[in-house]
Amino acid sequence: MIHHIVIWTLHDAADAPRFKALLDGCANLVPGMPSFAVGIRTQGLEANADVVLVSAFADAAALEAYQSHPQHQAVAAQLGPLRRERRVVDFERP
Repeated sequence: MIHHIVIWTLHDAADAPRFKALLDGCANLVPGMPSFAVGIRTQGLEANADVVLVSAFADAAALEAYQSHPQHQAVAAQLGPLRRERRVVDFERP
């Protein structure tokens, strides 16, 4: 199982709900994606970023299929101008 974690800091934190809605449109795009969750910072809880994606893929091929999927590419193009910073960690775990 490959876990794909992406964390964004936005130019304007008020864009987080829109950012999340766009990302949510990428759930279930490809086979082999058993989990996909998008969260935005919660008032009163610690956070130094605005949006997080926590997802899992059966294998590297499923992750690549997701990343190259036309809908994912279109969403990424819309998100790019909204973000100030993007951090990614992909890791394998049995």
